[in-house]
Amino acid sequence: MLLTIFTPTYNRASLLSQVYASLCAQTNKDFEWLVVDDGSADHTEEVVRGFIEEHIISVRYLKKTNGGKHTAINLGVKEAKGQLFWILDSDDRLPAIAVETLLKYIACLEDPTIGGICGYMAHHDGTVIGNPVVSQPVALSSVEMRYQVGITGDMMEVFRTSVLAEFPFPEIKNERFCPEVLVWNRIAQHYKLYLIPDVIYSRDYLAGGLTSTIVNIRMKSPIASMMTYSELFDLTVPFKQKLKAAINYWRFSFCASRRGVGIASWGKLLAPIGWLMHLYDKRRAGR
Repeated sequence: MLLTIFTPTYNRASLLSQVYASLCAQTNKDFEWLVVDDGSADHTEEVVRGFIEEHIISVRYLKKTNGGKHTAINLGVKEAKGQLFWILDSDDRLPAIAVETLLKYIACLEDPTIGGICGYMAHHDGTVIGNPVVSQPVALSSVEMRYQVGITGDMMEVFRTSVLAEFPFPEIKNERFCPEVLVWNRIAQHYKLYLIPDVIYSRDYLAGGLTSTIVNIRMKSPIASMMTYSELFDLTVPFKQKLKAAINYWRFSFCASRRGVGIASWGKLLAPIGWLMHLYDKRRAGR
């Protein structure tokens, strides 16, 4: 099988029918849909079992103890049958030609330096997220996309399953969040992505989702956040990004009971600014 479309979900039973409908509408159904339920307390399992019984697309369902999206991804990668692994969140959808479009470029994977395929996202009204800057496919690492080409906004990375197996998300005790960019940046040191000039994903940002509450979520998972900013600081990125990374490192380090990871050289000088950001976060969160 070429493709696993993977949905991690937690208490989102009411939204899954929209995801399912968008997959049933695909012009190319040569994929499996793997749903990992991260310990939901609602009727998610009943809903997904209903999809399985319809036999319209290949659906598999796994349930695990709640540990956060990143732990669900790790399990999904282990269980996936597809050569490519496409993360489709439970509140998003795929345009009807998304799978067909993606698989048009499958030949790029003959190059072992290509770790996956990357396309653009759009809102459900069709407005492209970020700033499309390519008109022809090009091989770039995700770090090059952001800091050399200047792409902004969320992108849709579809990785080789073997690459995600090579770079699993760190699972830190008592933390239920790990930024995806931590792993994407690690992958970027070894693989490029085949950036295509196509919209292959539809999303809006719902109230109560990860995006809308990201600062509070990072405060509750400070070690993973510190790792992300410490490693970004060490990358070849513009000086402005290094400044931001160092400040954010310290910002979330003050939420941690232990450091566990450090930051290099002059980044230590920015601790006072990080402390002020930390105080602001606490005040806004009512702590």
